[in-house]
Formats: sequence, structure tokens, C-alpha cells
Amino acid sequence: MKTLKIYRLISLVAVLFLAAATTASAAPKKILFFTKSSGYEHSVISWKKGQPSFAEKILLDLGAKNGWVFTFSKDGSKFSPEYLAQFDAVFFYTTGDLCSEGTDKQPPMTPAGKQALFDYVRGGKGFIGTHAATDTFHTANESKKGPDRYANHGKDADPYCCFIGGEFIIHGAQQVATNRVIDPKFPGFEKTGDSFAFLEEWYSLKDFAPDDHALTVMDAPHMKGSMYERPPYPNTWARQEGKGRVWYTSMGHREDVWTNPTFQQILTGGIKWALGEVPADVTPNLQTAAPGAYTNPKYIKKEK
Repeated sequence: MKTLKIYRLISLVAVLFLAAATTASAAPKKILFFTKSSGYEHSVISWKKGQPSFAEKILLDLGAKNGWVFTFSKDGSKFSPEYLAQFDAVFFYTTGDLCSEGTDKQPPMTPAGKQALFDYVRGGKGFIGTHAATDTFHTANESKKGPDRYANHGKDADPYCCFIGGEFIIHGAQQVATNRVIDPKFPGFEKTGDSFAFLEEWYSLKDFAPDDHALTVMDAPHMKGSMYERPPYPNTWARQEGKGRVWYTSMGHREDVWTNPTFQQILTGGIKWALGEVPADVTPNLQTAAPGAYTNPKYIKKEK
């Protein structure tokens, strides 16, 4: 009888342990969606009358479908090792020098907070960036006008530009443009086919990190505008940052892009990979995927 009670006690402990383990494994992943705009504030991430932005509403829906909990913030002063430790990934849709108050007058980051982000990801966490995340922390606080904006800076680039894997130069008129899919095996690209196209504000980008793993490449030669007079270049990519994962796409300007099924599939796959929920091979591939990526468009001075 005593042996039976001990057996039952052991069984109960095992059941409780299993339940606790199951609960822990099912705990939702936490993502910080950070949208401070020290430069231009895009309407898709603008808070109006205290309501979540358009992009945030889409993310709430994606979070409910995938077991993710989002925290929405524009407060850069919170960035610290302790604050970031509560999240599994950080998601940027930002502009400008985030260490200055800038356009939206929201509290800026400190240089230590900026470094905390780098350390957080390098320690094994995830980073996601959409659209204007590359229009952030420009090298030497470059002006948005002038030929220096088009220059390759290499080792002189701002550490954030190296971290995210590329830097915004300029964009032209919104247009339908083709994205060639480089890695159909990467999460989110299973149903896109060899290419996809829709109306968007497409970025012309530079200073790609040599270890970028290009996921899509812009068909720049067939686009309208001098800023696209260049060889094909990456538009979406992934890379390792220390033990962590960085994923970026320049898509996300328009509201109808955020509701586009293809964009949502690609974004969901990128978030899953950045969170470490799904694996992927991110071997650097710029030389084969976009051998002319480092050729920037020729600067054309605008007439007054």
C-alpha cells in the first residue's frame, strides 16, 4: 500500500512537470514593435487619436494567428539590456537618428541604448526591419540631398547600417516592380513562385553587408526613374549577427501592401526565422544573387 502511494506521488509529480514544460513551450513569443520617427513619419505607423497604427492592427492579427504578443512603442529612452531582455525579437519601422528627438518628439535613444540593441541581438535574439528601418542612423548623419548620399562608405558606415545589412539612398515614384525570389526555401517564400510584383514605394539601397543572404532582388533595369538605373540589387535579406538573426525587407510603405497576402506570408516567415521558430540556411550569397549590388545609381543634381 505504501509503495502504491509513492508510485502515485511520483506519477503526479511527473504529470505536473510535463504540464509545466508544455505550458512553458507554448508561451507566446514577445516582440517589441518600435516605430520612433526622428525623420519622416510614415502614415502606416502613425498613431491617431490614441489608436494603434494601421501596421500595428495587422501585426495584432498576425500575432493572434501565430502565438506572438506585440508591444508597441515609440519611446527610445527605454532601450537598455534590462528592457530588451523581456522580448524575443525587436522589430523596427523607424527613420532618422534615433538618438535625437526629431520629428515625432518622442524620447530618443541614448548611445548606450543603441549599443544595447546590438548586444541583445548578438547574444542570440532576433531583429526584424521593414521599409524605413534602413532609412535610420545614416552614415555620418548624411543629408538626404547631395552626391554623398549615393556614395559607398564601407568601413566608415554607421554601425547600425552594418548591423541591418544595408542603407537607404532614395526612392522614386511608386510603381509596380518585379521582385525575383532568390531563396524559395526560406520561410515565407514557399508560395511566392519565382517572382512577384505589386505597387509599392521601392527603395534604392546601398552598402549591403558582405554576409547578407539575399532573399529577393529588384528588377531595377526595368524600373522607371534615374535612382533605379543600376544592376539588380537585394530588396529583402537575412543575416546572422553573432548568435542572433537579422531579417529585413524594404517593402511596407503602403497600407495595401500590409494587407497583401504575399507580403504577409513573407513577413510572417521572416518573423518566425528571426524568433528562431524555424531554421533556414543564410549562407552569404550576394556574389551570385546580385553581383552588381554595389554599383549605385549615378547622382543627378536636381534643378532648382
